[in-house]
Amino acid sequence: MKITIIGVGLIGGSMALKLKSAGLVSYVFGVDQNENHLAEAKNLGIIDEISSLENAVSQSELIIIAIPVDAARKILPNILDLVNETQTVMDAGSTKAGIVDAIKKHPQRNRFVAFHPMWGTENSGPKSAISESFSGRAAVICDRENSAPDALKTVENVAENLDMHLIYMSSEDHDLHTAYISHISHITSYALANTVLEKEREEDTIFQLASSGFSSTVRLAKSHPEMWVPIFKQNKENVLDVLNEHISQLRKFKSALEKENYELLEELIRNANKIRGILDK
Repeated sequence: MKITIIGVGLIGGSMALKLKSAGLVSYVFGVDQNENHLAEAKNLGIIDEISSLENAVSQSELIIIAIPVDAARKILPNILDLVNETQTVMDAGSTKAGIVDAIKKHPQRNRFVAFHPMWGTENSGPKSAISESFSGRAAVICDRENSAPDALKTVENVAENLDMHLIYMSSEDHDLHTAYISHISHITSYALANTVLEKEREEDTIFQLASSGFSSTVRLAKSHPEMWVPIFKQNKENVLDVLNEHISQLRKFKSALEKENYELLEELIRNANKIRGILDK
C-alpha cells in the first residue's frame, strides 16, 4: 500500500516506520512545510519521496494527517476535496470534536476516520521517531458510524499493524477523557516547571538536585507550544473544567498544611494512592 504522511515528525514518522516494517506499507510520500524535516525523514528512511500534497494524495490509498490539530482542522477539507471513493483519510490528533465538526457537511466525510494513537513524548521531529512506540498502547477511533465501512476497515488494519488495541467512542467523549488523562498532565507539568524556574534562580542547583521524581513530573514541560497551544484551544471547555478541579485539589493540600491538619493531608494522599490500583491492572 502507498500512503501519504502529512507531518513527518514524531507521530507521523513513527507510524511510517512501523507500518513499513510490518509490511503493510510499501511506499511513503512525505508532505511537510518544514523542509529540514522532509530531508531528515528521507535520509532516515521514514519516507521514500518528498512530494507536494496534490501529487502525494493522487497516488496514495491512505493519507495520514499528523500535524498540530489547528493545522489539521484547516487542511482536512482540502484533502477530502482531492480524494475519491477508494481512498481513506485519517488523522492522529489529540482533539477530535473540532476536527470532525470542520468536515461534518463535506460530501466526502465518510472517507475520513478520526483516529488518536495514545502515545507521545516531549520530543519532536523525524529523529525522534520510534518504530515500536505504539506497541501495546490504546488507539481511539471516534464517530465510526460516520466513516465508510471500507475506510474504517483500513484504519482498523493500521491500528492492528501498529500493535495497538482499539477503543471506540464519540469525539465529544474522547475530548473529555483526554482532558482528564493527558491535557491536564501537560498543563500541570508546565506550571510546575514555571514555579521552579520562578522560585529557584540557580540553574546549577536545579540540575544538581533534580531527582528522578522531579524529572519525570516536569518531563512534559519540554513539549513544544506549537503542538499544545492548539490542543488547549480546541479542547478549551473540557480543559478548563478539569483545571478548576485540579486547582480545587491543590487548595485542599494547601489548606491542610496551613492549618497543620496532617490527618487531612494523609487522607488526601491515601485517596490519591487509589490510582495505583487502576494503573497497575
